[in-house]
Amino acid sequence: MKLGIFGGTFDPVHSAHIAIAETARDKFALDRVLVIPAANPPHKAGATADYEHRYRMVELACAGKRALEPSRLEEGTERSYSIHTIERVRAEVGSDWDLFFVIGADAFAEITSWHRWRDVVASVEFVVVTRPLAQFVVPEGSRVHMLEDLLLPVSSSELRATLAAGQRPEALPATVYDYILEHHLYE
Repeated sequence: MKLGIFGGTFDPVHSAHIAIAETARDKFALDRVLVIPAANPPHKAGATADYEHRYRMVELACAGKRALEPSRLEEGTERSYSIHTIERVRAEVGSDWDLFFVIGADAFAEITSWHRWRDVVASVEFVVVTRPLAQFVVPEGSRVHMLEDLLLPVSSSELRATLAAGQRPEALPATVYDYILEHHLYE
C-alpha cells in the first residue's frame, strides 16, 4: 500500500495545496495522503495563524476529498523536522506501506540542508512538484517521481496580503474563507 506525506505551513491552506495532494494521490495511486501542518518549521519564520487554526483550515479543505487526511503529527512546540514525521508515520503504519513524500521543487532543491537528510532520502520516495525553470540536483540514492504540468501560481503570502486588504482570494476553498472571516485571521 502507498501513503503520501504532504507537509507544509499551510498558512492558509489553499486550492493549489489540495490540487497537489489530489494529483499526487491519483497519479501515483496513493491509498492515503496525510496533510500535515507544521507546527514549528525549521526553514521558515513563524506562521501568521497559530497551529490550531491552520490545522482546522486543513481539516475543512480536506473534507469530502477521497483519501486526504488531516494529521496532527507535527503538533507541539518542538521543531517540525521531516525525519521525525517520517519516523512517526512509519511507527504508525508499519513496514507494509511505501511512503511517498510530496514536496515542491524549491524545497527539494535544499534537501541536503535538512536535518538528517540522508535518513529522509533513505526512508521515502519523493514526489517532486516541479515549476517552470525550477532546477535541482537529485541526491544520490534518492527515489524521485516528478509531478509536472501543474501550473498553480498561488502563494500563501499573496493570499494573506489579499485577505489583509479585505478582499476574498479566489484560491481559497469557501469553507476555509468562511473560517478565516469567522476567526478574524490575516486582518
